[in-house]
This record gives sequence, C-alpha cells and structure tokens, in this order.
Amino acid sequence: MAWYDGATKYELQPESDSQPAIRPTQFIIHSIAAPWTAKRTYQYWRDSTNLESHFGLGYAGDLGQFIGTETKADANYQANRRPDGTGAVSIETASNTSATDNWTDEQVEELIELGSWLHHRHGIPLRICRSHDDPGYGYHRLHPQWAVGGGTVCPGNARVKQFKDVVFPGIVARATGKTTTTEPQEDTVMPITKLHEPNPTDVELELDEWMGLAFKDAVIHSGPRQLVGPLYVQLTFGQDSANDAEITGRFVSTDAQGLNRSGYGDLGPFPARGTLQFLHNVNVPAGRQLRFEVFAASPLSAPVILTHRLVTGDWLNG
Repeated sequence: MAWYDGATKYELQPESDSQPAIRPTQFIIHSIAAPWTAKRTYQYWRDSTNLESHFGLGYAGDLGQFIGTETKADANYQANRRPDGTGAVSIETASNTSATDNWTDEQVEELIELGSWLHHRHGIPLRICRSHDDPGYGYHRLHPQWAVGGGTVCPGNARVKQFKDVVFPGIVARATGKTTTTEPQEDTVMPITKLHEPNPTDVELELDEWMGLAFKDAVIHSGPRQLVGPLYVQLTFGQDSANDAEITGRFVSTDAQGLNRSGYGDLGPFPARGTLQFLHNVNVPAGRQLRFEVFAASPLSAPVILTHRLVTGDWLNG
C-alpha cells in the first residue's frame, strides 16, 4: 500500500483497515477522466470520496498502490466483492477530462507489468473476462454489472482498442515469458468449477495430535486438478474454546488410499479465536489427493471447539 516517486515510498491506506477481504480473480482497468498523478489521485480519494481503486497510474508511469490486493475496493460495483468472497483488483489511470486519449507508453508498460504480477501473485487466468464474474482481465465498460446504472464509456474507445491490441497481449507475453502472443480463443479455454464446501458441524478437536478435517468429505481435490488462483480453508472457533489454545494447519497430498503422504509445510500456530484462514496454491497431480489437517494445542487441556469450516476456490475442468 504505497506510491512510488523515484526511490521514495509513501504509505497510503484509505479504508484498508475497514474494508472486507477478497480473493482476487479479476483485474479491471479504468480511466479517471483527469490528468492526475498517482499522488493527486490518492488525495482525491482521501479528501473527496470514499470510492477508490487499489491502484492509481499517472501519465508518467507513476504507479500508486493504496489498498492491498486482498482487500475490497469500491470502483467496480458488483465486482468489488461477490457473495463467494471473490472480487476484482482495479486501477484508475490518468486521462484527459473526456477520457478519449490513448495511454502513454509509460502507462502501457506499468499496466503490462502489473497485470503480469497479478497473474503470478493471485493466479488470475490469462484471458479476457467472458462474463461479469468470470476470472480474468478486463476494462470498466466490458460488463454492465461492473458499473452503477448498468453501463459506462470508461476507459474510452481509444483505450479499449489499446487494451485489446497492446495491453492484454503484452500481459500474456510478459507473464508467460514469450515475446509475441495472441489473445486466447474462447473455445480453447477450459470451463471453471467453483469449489464451495461448508461444514457447520461442531467438533471438539483432539489435543496434541494431527487430525484430518472433512468438509463435504475428507478429500478436498482428487487430481489432476489445476487451481485457478488460491484455495482457502476457513476455520471458525467457538467462544468456549480455551483462551490459550493454538491451531496449526497443513495441506497434505496422499495417494487414492490416503497413503504415501507428503506435506506442504505447517501453517501456524495461530490463536484459536474467531476465524482463521489457510491458503494453498499448488495444483493436484494425477493419482494424488489433497487433504487438510489441524493440530490443536491447549496448555491447560481445556477444550478447543471448531464450530464451522469452509473450503473454497476455483479449478479448471479437463
């Protein structure tokens, strides 16, 4: 959460502490209809409105990040945060006051670099969003659900053409290490399945030993599975849990019989209070299964009560 001017870094966090979390699955580009620097854009959001994007980009390529990419921003209407917790990362880019000009070369370079980083950091798939909630890349007017009132001209005709001809192909090329690219064709893109498996059954965790958790069942994924962005396990603990209890979680890969185990490292320990979130972003190979285990520690042997668990994430069919 910073903007950069040469070697100087400025910490700026409008609403970062109060907005809910998101799981980023889209990148949406806007024009702000003002020839502002990243710093001036931040000042506008700070002083004049509570609607903001994650990033701001000036004509000279000065890029500012004002909100973490896993925190909701307000610029994309229904794409800000959907009921399943997914949402869009957004950027406002300097333009003339009618939003009719092209992005500068400096802006194009920053958009490509940021788009590539978002693919590697959050697993946003390298395609243009086919629908308003489809993971991928887009511009503000691409889908009416992204704008209040059902539509907008943002970012302008010139920049829509640049996005299709230069920016998005550049993101794909940068992210894949290729020098040239063409836009992925829709009929070659495998469909996405959304994983959302809650289990509200209360359970008192065994102490001082690893315990496998079931969501719909004990297996989260059976390979081969290619994840689209991170997979999340959320655990919620009751108020009756011991105040000094701690929880460690881990994702485990096994064969189809639950044997030949290998792990991805322990996550924690964390205080067994409220809701904890554990992230996994490794694909599941053929013949392997992905499971999740917890380890509860309570120094005074008081109970640790798990009241709700949820696993959520998207994966590719085929």
